[in-house]
Amino acid sequence: TLAGVEVPAIGIGTWHMGENPSQEQREIQAIRSGLDAGACVVDTAEMYGSGKSETLVGKALAPYQRDDIYLISKVLPHNASKAKLEQHLDASLQRLQTDYLDLYLYHWRGGVPLAETIAELDRMKQIGKIKAWGVSNFDVTDMEELLELPAGKNVAVNEDLYNIEERGIEYDLLPWQHEHHIPLIAYSPVGGKQNELGTSMLTNQVVKEIADQHNVTPYVLLLAWIIRNGQTIAIPQTNNPEHAAANMQAASLELTAAELDRLDLEYPKPDHKVPLAIN
Repeated sequence: TLAGVEVPAIGIGTWHMGENPSQEQREIQAIRSGLDAGACVVDTAEMYGSGKSETLVGKALAPYQRDDIYLISKVLPHNASKAKLEQHLDASLQRLQTDYLDLYLYHWRGGVPLAETIAELDRMKQIGKIKAWGVSNFDVTDMEELLELPAGKNVAVNEDLYNIEERGIEYDLLPWQHEHHIPLIAYSPVGGKQNELGTSMLTNQVVKEIADQHNVTPYVLLLAWIIRNGQTIAIPQTNNPEHAAANMQAASLELTAAELDRLDLEYPKPDHKVPLAIN
């Protein structure tokens, strides 16, 4: 559930999309393929390709009923001020060819006072340009500071890096969000663009064995692992239409306690506080 709306636990990420014109048709097809397979959450940001990702998403969503899509975008820290936020939101809406966002996220903390950003996000909600707002790349101390603000209780979600190799938030942030009923959106759920070559999770023998038993790819298995607690939404990014459709298999894949234990042995839970992973 995101801001009171029931959505499938696997969404569509669009980081690194829209930057190469020769890939445009394939990328549009990948987004549509995911939607046609049952996804409805589409996550983008003004930062991605300096607006090119939003433009691509706008084109991809054109044939769909707007009410059927849960559309997320994000504002950059230096644009998250009283003076600038609304004009940047308007520019995002224009590129996305829509008149509202379902969710608007503060991409990460910058120099603008948090109180100013949150007040402005809440104002955008009140005037109807966004249905809900949230934050991204926030850790426990950031979330606690947020909840002390007058409108802080209206935060709908926190979006952070989370995957089986980067489990740090399980130590304190995930329990805290669970206690405060604030869901998590997991970005880079199977590793990020930067560390694709350095990740072992897609080639790990145990991961492959369990994936084979479920007749899915390791990628799909790891997505199912991310959403195992029912309070996390994963937003994998792919330019491949077949992968985009296959990702949706993760939404209905349930891992057994024994399988989760085997994965814990390969990728142990954190037993101490670690800095927030950011990609």
